[in-house]
Amino acid sequence: MSTGLIVAIVVVVVIVALALLVLAPRMRERKRERELQHRRDSRAEEHRDAADSREQRAEHAEQRARLAEQEAERERAEAGLHRERAEASERGMADDELVDEDERARS
Repeated sequence: MSTGLIVAIVVVVVIVALALLVLAPRMRERKRERELQHRRDSRAEEHRDAADSREQRAEHAEQRARLAEQEAERERAEAGLHRERAEASERGMADDELVDEDERARS
């Protein structure tokens, strides 16, 4: 081998080594950045899943609350109906409910 060829090979090896020394930190930094971005994405997905789950639980709770409110309104309406019937009975306006058919027929 000629001296010129050996020098050329050494120069190429030195250039490649320098390139690797310069590029290696950048490559490691890019790898760390990709890993960090992956962790960020994973964490964001976990938070989204938790938010979706809580949103679903909140919707179910709201539906149960609406049903309970409707039940309470129905109970209030029933109570009002019973109050009205009590007042009608006190005023004598519901006597026909107290008198059976035989007594009506005799009158």
